Amino acid sequence: MKADVVVVGAGAAGLAAARVLAQQSFDVVVVEARDRVGGRILSVPAPDGSPPMELGAEFIHGPAEETRALLARSGGVALETDGDSWTSDGGEALAKSDTDISAAAALLAGARDLPKDESVARYLERFADDDTKRAAIEHARIFAEGFDAADPAIASAWSIADEILSGVDFSSAWPSAGYAPILAQLTTACTSAGARIHLSTVVRAARWRRGHIEIETTNALGERDVVTARAAILTLPVGVLRANAGEEIAFVPELPARTREALAFLEMGHVVKVVLRFATPFWETIGDGRYRGAGFFHDGGGPFAVFWTQASVHSNLVVAWIGGSDAKRLQDATSAKRIELALDQFGTMLGDVATARTAFAAGATHDWMTDPFARGAYSYVLIGGAAARRTLAESIEQTLFFAGEATSVDGQGGTVNGAIRTGERAAREALRALTEKGDSR
Repeated sequence: MKADVVVVGAGAAGLAAARVLAQQSFDVVVVEARDRVGGRILSVPAPDGSPPMELGAEFIHGPAEETRALLARSGGVALETDGDSWTSDGGEALAKSDTDISAAAALLAGARDLPKDESVARYLERFADDDTKRAAIEHARIFAEGFDAADPAIASAWSIADEILSGVDFSSAWPSAGYAPILAQLTTACTSAGARIHLSTVVRAARWRRGHIEIETTNALGERDVVTARAAILTLPVGVLRANAGEEIAFVPELPARTREALAFLEMGHVVKVVLRFATPFWETIGDGRYRGAGFFHDGGGPFAVFWTQASVHSNLVVAWIGGSDAKRLQDATSAKRIELALDQFGTMLGDVATARTAFAAGATHDWMTDPFARGAYSYVLIGGAAARRTLAESIEQTLFFAGEATSVDGQGGTVNGAIRTGERAAREALRALTEKGDSR
């Protein structure tokens, strides 16, 4: 099989790259190991037409112009996150809280003034004796573990400060019908422009030289094939790319030292996410309706740190979430056990386990940590890796180009929009390289 460009991965980054290239009349082949498009976006449709269960990416973070444009074209709207926050320490009843993370954000942003990078944990220890910063320190740690899915003991304080200063973290929304219509928009744009998408196609080797690459693949039947192209865009999650650089995918020749060093400074965050579907949003009626406007429940007494609802539309979904090193405690639990734990904790937290169990309709989860095509949730930067994302984004010999949230350099690492934007960036770089070689279309 021949093409101008081969794109490895049909997640948001790969589809975005393929769309740009195909719409410029380049012959594009996309190879995807999974039997579906979307990568770490995984939507489970609801039988009654209500919002889908999003087992992977769920939110739109920050302005996200590219994502919102696709959302608008799909006929959807962005539903801003809202609702009251309730907190329990596991031993006391839930109490309404006005969690303000601005002090924590300011504390984390201050790490950019450090003369040398250090871990988030080490940085926060500097303020341990200041009682006025106790709440900010705790919220900062929760932010690093919960939002970034990072282990504070090894995560780069500089990197998280840069993320804070970008402003991306402080506004979020839901796509009204989930991410599936956005993926459909991208996929249709690719195929209608002529891109060929091959699912259940696992890359085994990449043999390349300047201006030429051969991607060896195996399909679901075990049949081998080779895609020959003049350039490749690699959108593999960093956990997969790092693990496979010399193992399952044989790069011949191997990736340059600078690329391998960049991968060594990037880690995949640990997350366990469980989506619970109930027959009704029962929490809105118990306790004389005190939780009717609840958006977030924070609980320190169980395996999950936070639960959230879709308060703006009063849906019957509740998401249980734990990120960072604490998520590892659930890594050996089966999917059924994780769902059971989430349901039990949610009912206990509300003080009405019986009603929660009676109203429960279904639960779903996906183990991204052991998923061989993900190997984690999304990337974060390790101590000393300030340049890692930018270095990973650099092309090799105008032949290998890299995209995906791990290559985002504008604070959008770990986000769908970061993936889309980097896919478009890599496509433009490939277009320039091919045009410089005398191919103008």
